[in-house]
Amino acid sequence: MAIDAVAQMDMDQPLRKLEIAELAIKSLYVDEVDEGKLVEDGIRGMLEKLDPHSSYSTPKEVKALNEPLSGSFEGIGVQFNMIDDTLLVIQPVVGGPSEKVGIVAGDRIVSVNDTAIAGVKMAKEEIMRRLRGPKGTKVMLGVVRRGIGDVLTFKVTRDKIPVNTIDATYMIRPEIGYIRIGSFGATTHSEFVESLKKLKEKGMKHLMLDLQSNGGGYLQAAVDIANELLPKNDLIVYTTGRRVPRMEYKAKGNGMMQEGKVVILVDEYTASAAEIVTGAVQDQDRGTVVGRRTFGKGLVQRPIDLPDGSMIRLTIAHYYTPSGRCIQKPYEKGKSEDYAMDVYNRLKKGELTNADSIHFADSLKCYTLREHRTVYGGGGIMPDHFVPLDTLAYTNFHRQLSARSYIINANLKYVDAHRKELKKKYSSFDDFRNNFTMPQYVIDDMVAEAEKQGIKPKDDEELRKTLPRLTLQLKALVARDLWDMSEYFAVFNEESEIVKKGLEVF
Repeated sequence: MAIDAVAQMDMDQPLRKLEIAELAIKSLYVDEVDEGKLVEDGIRGMLEKLDPHSSYSTPKEVKALNEPLSGSFEGIGVQFNMIDDTLLVIQPVVGGPSEKVGIVAGDRIVSVNDTAIAGVKMAKEEIMRRLRGPKGTKVMLGVVRRGIGDVLTFKVTRDKIPVNTIDATYMIRPEIGYIRIGSFGATTHSEFVESLKKLKEKGMKHLMLDLQSNGGGYLQAAVDIANELLPKNDLIVYTTGRRVPRMEYKAKGNGMMQEGKVVILVDEYTASAAEIVTGAVQDQDRGTVVGRRTFGKGLVQRPIDLPDGSMIRLTIAHYYTPSGRCIQKPYEKGKSEDYAMDVYNRLKKGELTNADSIHFADSLKCYTLREHRTVYGGGGIMPDHFVPLDTLAYTNFHRQLSARSYIINANLKYVDAHRKELKKKYSSFDDFRNNFTMPQYVIDDMVAEAEKQGIKPKDDEELRKTLPRLTLQLKALVARDLWDMSEYFAVFNEESEIVKKGLEVF
């Protein structure tokens, strides 16, 4: 029997033990087993005992993970949302395949290659699968357009669709530009340079860089962004590990934004590559950090591709800021649940709401490199100006409306019905921002619709507290649908406490 032959091998070798165990289960176990899944579970089990960020991904997961970072995917090029079980086009991608054939914002895509996708309860993932496909392939779309009785047919040739990692670029105040980076991918640096050029043409002298909720991405993208801000030879970050020699990344001195003030906005979900940029700017005394202590992900993963297209991401080193702070927060091996609950535990301890609740040991003291200000290691980047989390900003009623899509649906219906007249009435975004008010009936209808499903404020006071932030959110969503994400943030940021503090610092 094959199992006996394997058993004769040198049992002292761990790899042999693993082979024998797998072969024994496959050959002798009482029930049929999926050998592929058995191996995958074994790999996952090993990685789970290491650190919170070493991980295994299936071929399908690898593809989904890589698309946002690689900077493109192949498809028809529309931003869309589902409303009443129908795909509603929010905006076609500028210059993309759908715009080229005449699909416009407000169109409803009801069929793909003669298969109905509207009114059939098809999952959003399945619809996306049908719309996406290799570059150069063609797809027939059935489209319903407001004011036209017949279903329109468009033949769209799929193409590469860019995935932008910069969410917003605009002048937030005279001479102060605002850029929000959502993640650090292959195209982030080129997008950032374009944003800087655009803002400088509008008179930008100082920069507000928003990295709130930025979960990170590519190390090189973070280095390239920091390079735009720092003078020549400034250390940006260094990495070191047990089997990896120290590697330093320094500024080249060719950055576009080496002059003027810089303020970086962060919160408890700012992580990894975003923490590298933040730590470099703070340690080199190049700018001011505003917000709350960042997440604390400072582990370097190396992707290891497996033959079937799956992948292991294995931690091989730590990130350190220029002053020598380790970005990674403490963790216990194999205790990934505790690690995942860290932000919640920080909230419970009061750290997110009260600066006095944050304590650092003297052993964690470090000093910035030019002005020798005290900064602390121990995980994450502590801002220079703390902004407490406003736990009362969103009422429970507001959260319920949001979680069940009442807000997004109310917005989509309103814009869909009034897009032409809104575009005609507000010829510019500034005109819209200064003069548009969300009609009260939209809010009243939404509240009434939610009440039918048992979702309602506990009293009039909760409704009163909900309305200002809810109204602002709806206005921002209308701005997004008429223009783009920059306009969304231009509306929404005016009530952000972190943004307000950042502007104060300037």
